Amino acid sequence: MANKRDKKGRNVGRIGNRYRLVIMNDDTYEEVTSFKLSRMSVYIALSTLFVLLVTITVATVVFTPLRYYIPGYGDLKQRREFIRLKMRTDSLESAINARDKYLDNIKQVISGDFSATKLDTTTIKVPKVDNSTY
Repeated sequence: MANKRDKKGRNVGRIGNRYRLVIMNDDTYEEVTSFKLSRMSVYIALSTLFVLLVTITVATVVFTPLRYYIPGYGDLKQRREFIRLKMRTDSLESAINARDKYLDNIKQVISGDFSATKLDTTTIKVPKVDNSTY
């Protein structure tokens, strides 16, 4: 148990340790450049690079015509046309349904078949009106 705590403590403590990255010429073993790094600086650099790449990618897609290749994304003109056509289709569908129902009723009247329709058999209770004058 104490061993795990020591390892965690050492890893957290080593985050600030400084390391040296040396780039050398393989043929002449001449030192080209060197960097002094810590684990924290490498973590910050990689995180910053990741955020920048994501930001550049999102900006490229949002602010260029590439956005039209995203499924479901269209310009305003196409969207208005789609809504207009959808409303027109819905109204035509309801008109066709009403016409079909009307024709079915006409066929029933002509053939004399009223078994498909349910008759209204409820009684209406009309209150009595007192017509006397005072």
